[in-house]
Amino acid sequence: MKRILIAPLNWGLGHASRCLPLIVRHLRAGDEVVLAGDGESLMMLTKRFPGLRAYPLAPLQLRYSSGKSQIGAVIKMLPKLFIWAKADQQALQLILQRESFDLIISDNRPGLYSDRCTTAYITHQIRILMPSGLRWMEPIAQRLHARLIRRFSACWIPDYEAESNLSGALSHTPPLPNNARFIGPLSRFEYEAAEEAPEHYDAVAILSGLEPHRSILEKQLIAEYKQKKESLLLIRGKIGGPQTALHIANGSSLGITILPTLSSGLMRTHLMRAHTIISRSGYSSIMDYAELGLLSKAEKGEITLRLIPTPGQPEQEYLAKKWNKNAQ
Repeated sequence: MKRILIAPLNWGLGHASRCLPLIVRHLRAGDEVVLAGDGESLMMLTKRFPGLRAYPLAPLQLRYSSGKSQIGAVIKMLPKLFIWAKADQQALQLILQRESFDLIISDNRPGLYSDRCTTAYITHQIRILMPSGLRWMEPIAQRLHARLIRRFSACWIPDYEAESNLSGALSHTPPLPNNARFIGPLSRFEYEAAEEAPEHYDAVAILSGLEPHRSILEKQLIAEYKQKKESLLLIRGKIGGPQTALHIANGSSLGITILPTLSSGLMRTHLMRAHTIISRSGYSSIMDYAELGLLSKAEKGEITLRLIPTPGQPEQEYLAKKWNKNAQ
């Protein structure tokens, strides 16, 4: 039996959701899994695995500007990210004073390296993309990121190594770090069976990411579907707070149903039934849609897939362009 510490980044819920299959794999192997993290990302994992112990790590409290340009917001984020990574390292040292681990899995938390055990850093973004206006910083960001990755025993890229892959240039642009290896996509639906649900919604929207753009997109979609005769299930991606449903009438029988969150089993059911799927173009969502076969369905025109990048987030803009090419 191995002792594993798993810690995802708290930037939306995607990093936590793609840690779900890793947790299940290690539990099925008989390993002891301990969680670590902050905010709604950690709340998501502890809610799914209530029997696992969890350590709090340094909170990451970032916010985008409400406009399309994020240059100012990104500049303000950079020193906060370095301070946060240092605080994470200090928190990890305190944890390691209390207990030891055979493996630490850090999903995009660069401060969680240690020479006391094997450490794995998960990222799909080996190539760092910066917003327009800050492109001159990309080589600098690239070198800094490579330096951070080298502190870990291994860099795990959740994608296929082959030419037919999901992340494209984000993780297939050489040179890759010497400790990098492709481990295949990670999806929350890998071990989650569908759950029965009586409702059949025409469209499903899954929201996540930093404010204020999560709330901005929510308001836009509600306003859009108020004018339609199609039903919409909108999942807000909010773990904390009241877990109550909100219903808004429109021209359909089911109207608009707004839920704070949804189990992976029910989410799977509703995604497979819908003819329109709307979400940010985050990489975890791309992996989920690939696992369910929805990317190929969209390419064949069997469903409509709307991947909407967060304004000023180049990684999502790249993925939206890549996967919206054939997914109308």
